[in-house]
Amino acid sequence: MKRKTPPISSFFKPVGSTCNSTAEDANPPKETEITAVDAQTPDKNIESSVVVSEQARVGSTAYERDPGKRPQIWDLPIDKQVEARQFYVSEGPYQPYMREYPYNTDEPKHRRRFQFSWFKQFPWLEYSPFSKRAYCLPCFLFSKKPVGKSGSDTFTVVGFDRWKKVNSGKDCAFLTHMGKDASSAHNYSTRCFENFKDGTTHIDKVIEKSSAKTIADARLRLKVTIDSIRWLTFQACAFRGHDESSGSINQGNFLELVKLLASYNKEVNGVVLDNAPGNAKYIAHSVQQEILDLLSRKVQKIIREEIGNSKFCIMVDEARDESKKEQMALVLRFVNNEGIIMERFLDVVHVSDTAALTLKQSIYAILADNNLSVQDIRGQGYDGASNM
Repeated sequence: MKRKTPPISSFFKPVGSTCNSTAEDANPPKETEITAVDAQTPDKNIESSVVVSEQARVGSTAYERDPGKRPQIWDLPIDKQVEARQFYVSEGPYQPYMREYPYNTDEPKHRRRFQFSWFKQFPWLEYSPFSKRAYCLPCFLFSKKPVGKSGSDTFTVVGFDRWKKVNSGKDCAFLTHMGKDASSAHNYSTRCFENFKDGTTHIDKVIEKSSAKTIADARLRLKVTIDSIRWLTFQACAFRGHDESSGSINQGNFLELVKLLASYNKEVNGVVLDNAPGNAKYIAHSVQQEILDLLSRKVQKIIREEIGNSKFCIMVDEARDESKKEQMALVLRFVNNEGIIMERFLDVVHVSDTAALTLKQSIYAILADNNLSVQDIRGQGYDGASNM
């Protein structure tokens, strides 16, 4: 899903420059002087305002945007790495605009600092207000974990802050990082970055361009499943058979009903059972149970709306089902808005045992799940068992 957030450009003030730009060109026209103390101790309000703006733009996410705080891709679980790459590719490089980036305190003789104009010439560049260092987003996402190679993790793990090496013409540190040939580590990571981004876009286009017939077939197939489940439920019929294999002469009520509906309609027959895709038949036991759960919650919601603020009575009984499991049924008795006494079957749940405390806790759980208060109970009905 696309994020409904303002574009990145609305939070950054674009400033054009080259690799050899000066600090005066990188900052806004009306720049105020700062003292030596301010240069060594940058204003914390600037960093906090950048963080607040970023949180407001991105919202609550599971991934850290600041490159100085986020964990490395290779430190994440395997199943989370693709998700993390999708997030960072969609957000793009972290390029916060600050009126005055802090000076590099490690070089007291050279009052140099990061310049916002570098973002324009090097789109892959990122800056961390936390560590006050620069990073490379493609290398962070797609470079391999460094194994004892000096300097191989400068733009991914450690961060770069030798600003005097940027304004060095051909020896510019950013150009050196990029490399002169296409086989450099940075260019390889950049190609991976672009391919990954194009692949994501391609998937979105495929989803958006799904044919109308495919969508219509899937909806018809699901409708047949839902209607079959609703009919069997209303008639209190069992769903499954003893043998649901393709060679069985009786596959159970559910599958036999679907086949019956298909035999009377060529359009239905063309999209269900063997004519449906193997991964979207909508006949699995888990699918049946999920649809049943949705129907039951809808019925319970209607019962709850029917009760409203009225007081009610509960009637509880328990018995064993065919699988020898203890189950408890709960029925509500109340007077509706028209003054008519109503009785509604609300729920049936399996209980571990029939002890009084277990039944009491199950009753509380059912009432709480349906937003009903025990304080509104005006009557209780049970069978003659002593634990009841």
